[in-house]
Amino acid sequence: MGVTEHLGAKIPLDSTFRDGSGRTVFLRELVTGPTIILPVYYRCTNICNFLQQGLAATLPGVKQKPGVEYRVISVSFDESEPPDLAARFQKTYLTAMDPPFPEQGWRFLVGDAKNIRSLTDAAGYRFFKKGSDYVHPVAGFIVSGDGTIVRYLYGTTFLPKDLTLALMEARQGKVGNSIRKMVGYCFTFDPEKKSYVFNLLRVCATAVIICTGAFLAFLILTGRRSERRPWRKS
Repeated sequence: MGVTEHLGAKIPLDSTFRDGSGRTVFLRELVTGPTIILPVYYRCTNICNFLQQGLAATLPGVKQKPGVEYRVISVSFDESEPPDLAARFQKTYLTAMDPPFPEQGWRFLVGDAKNIRSLTDAAGYRFFKKGSDYVHPVAGFIVSGDGTIVRYLYGTTFLPKDLTLALMEARQGKVGNSIRKMVGYCFTFDPEKKSYVFNLLRVCATAVIICTGAFLAFLILTGRRSERRPWRKS
């Protein structure tokens, strides 16, 4: 049980799952941009609920439009769970959020063992069944529009800043390239803390260089003006 990070790997977008209505959907139908994927099982009475509740509490602070600029997908790794259970949990979480989250912004899926394993193996996510429950890591991951894994999420609490930066990273420069480069310069990802941290040294050094350059330019320009100014006779 655990997670072996496969950053840069791609999830199988041809895998099929079923949504709350029982309709079969390909992952590529849903992964059309930055996507947060949460492996869970809906009958879990413990950590899966905390994981999804933690994300639900954080998403309102993400200043991007759900269902348009990004999407969340909860995927059950229990192949025995039916679509109506996914529909029930989708309704529970979306209606409890403030403001209400759009239905297309957070999809809840179930699947068969083959497609579930195809997805979790690609992400390096390992779990096993113990009695009627599952032993599994508390983790999710973020993929870009082509299914490339760009970041992993751990624990049950998240910061809007971390989610926003990871989603921007997942966009891969297709939109807001200059903003993404600026944010990437000011913030760096700390793999130990599993969070983006402000790079104070880099920003301060840049500010000092800019200020020094501006001061030198000022001295040079004012010096040239002084040389060009004609002398007046007293």
